[in-house]
Amino acid sequence: MSSLARWSFTSTATHWPLTGRDAWSGVATFGAPVTFLCDYKAESKTVTDSKGVEFTSSQVIYTEHSGIKPGDRVLIGSHSGLTPLEAGAWEVRAVKRYADTFEGMTEDVEVVT
Repeated sequence: MSSLARWSFTSTATHWPLTGRDAWSGVATFGAPVTFLCDYKAESKTVTDSKGVEFTSSQVIYTEHSGIKPGDRVLIGSHSGLTPLEAGAWEVRAVKRYADTFEGMTEDVEVVT
């Protein structure tokens, strides 16, 4: 983690990666929860996802945790032992990646739910 990220990402969030869908029911399945450092804001803006579908955002999360992808679930705070649906986690709709222009260590990520 870059020194600037360590200074600015002072909140914690939890990420549940989408691992697939049940072949019979179509219900989404998720991996174990992973906590990461971030900053966030509640923002309602029109965003286009990777499929070109417009939606209105509810949360925008800034982090260096680069493993997040559309379809995953995230929630502000540290959560364990719960499924993302039980915890009330938001579906990730868009992920944008930005260069770390100051230290060049790892890319910055904007996660939109």
